[in-house]
Amino acid sequence: MSIAPLQWNAVCAVDDILPDTGVCALVENRHVAVFRIGETQFYAIDNVDPKSGASVLSRGLVGNLGKHIVVASPLYKNHFDLATGECLEAPEHSVRAHTVRIEDRRVLVALG
Repeated sequence: MSIAPLQWNAVCAVDDILPDTGVCALVENRHVAVFRIGETQFYAIDNVDPKSGASVLSRGLVGNLGKHIVVASPLYKNHFDLATGECLEAPEHSVRAHTVRIEDRRVLVALG
């Protein structure tokens, strides 16, 4: 069985995302939240808060809980691990995490 290659989608320029914030992008008809942590770390997860159905996770506050780099949903304050999409308070509300790479100072996302 062969594995299909990732389909990379250009989202924005690196400098369009301020450090420690997120932006929302429509990638293959899916709302995706792309986060820049510090200067060089980038993460992408689904943008839709599973508890409310609102496309708001990109507007949440980023930080860390122990070893997890997270975003707190602006609505219900659940924390989502940016590397895995896991909801730390309620794993049944976890979201999908996506692959991010930087190429020529552009942020590219492949749905995972």
